[in-house]
Amino acid sequence: MLTSGVHSSHDRSTEDWAFERRVMPHIDAVANHLAKYNEISNISIHDGSCSLGDVYRRHWRHNEALEWYRRALDGRERALGVHHRSTLTTVHNLALVFNSQGQYDKALELYERALAGQEKVLGVDDPDTLTTVHGIAAVFKRQGHFDKALEWYGRALAGKERALGVDHRHTLATVHSMAVVFKHQEQYGKALKWYWRVLVGQEKALGVDHPSTLTTVHSMAVVFHSQGQYDKALEWYRRALAGREETLGVDHPSTLDTVHSMAAVFQLQGQFDNALEFYERVFAGQEKALGVDHLLTQGTIRCLIDLHEATGQTEQVHSLRTRLRVT
Repeated sequence: MLTSGVHSSHDRSTEDWAFERRVMPHIDAVANHLAKYNEISNISIHDGSCSLGDVYRRHWRHNEALEWYRRALDGRERALGVHHRSTLTTVHNLALVFNSQGQYDKALELYERALAGQEKVLGVDDPDTLTTVHGIAAVFKRQGHFDKALEWYGRALAGKERALGVDHRHTLATVHSMAVVFKHQEQYGKALKWYWRVLVGQEKALGVDHPSTLTTVHSMAVVFHSQGQYDKALEWYRRALAGREETLGVDHPSTLDTVHSMAAVFQLQGQFDNALEFYERVFAGQEKALGVDHLLTQGTIRCLIDLHEATGQTEQVHSLRTRLRVT
């Protein structure tokens, strides 16, 4: 089944950076070798081009991803035809990259091309077709067109429930996306309702400490946080934190994300000692894994500066400001 995920800059974990440093030079070498066979029309070459596009896309090398997807698309159109499943998959993947780049018009154009072919060749309830429907919804969500996003997510959800079942992970992914839209619309009651549905399904299918389940637990906490229900938010953040520490480790980016969120709640509650303890834990983990100049680390430094300013700790503010990157 096609991927429908759209990543944000915060999705880049320390594993991503470590992988890129260790493995991507070898991927680049493979790409340079395969480029020598650019004029050869061969299914294996086209598949290899698409696989390289997948790797570059997943590691945010968007220009290289576009280059290899275009090579794969050109070859697959010539070898297989414009409506072959593999050709349409490549069109879909190009749309994913444009969406990640914020080129929404291009993304929608390609998604619509993929969808027209998939509906014709595969049917309206084929998993690949429904993944493209989900992708169109994701573009509208990123554009802030929330009503359109919900319309398309609703269409994807209805099809996935029919084709895959109500508790299938791809069905639950669409439910989760709908919850996110409701949160953006500040319809917190609806957001909680849909997150709860995801959580029940994930606990049943994956277990209570699966990373995806814990992401939903964290998301529930975020809604309570947004509502100003700080005690409930901390209750859910603590649940997410315990699971992430056990499953992922104390310094995993997702674990530190929950720690950071808890620090923010403590600060809002005026529990400044707790806030400082949690922000310092995040900073230590980020500095070790990402370096002091990384965007996320710099954001935590700014949170610490705000906290020390609020408590009149001018000496600490001065020390931290020396570690800020000049922008």
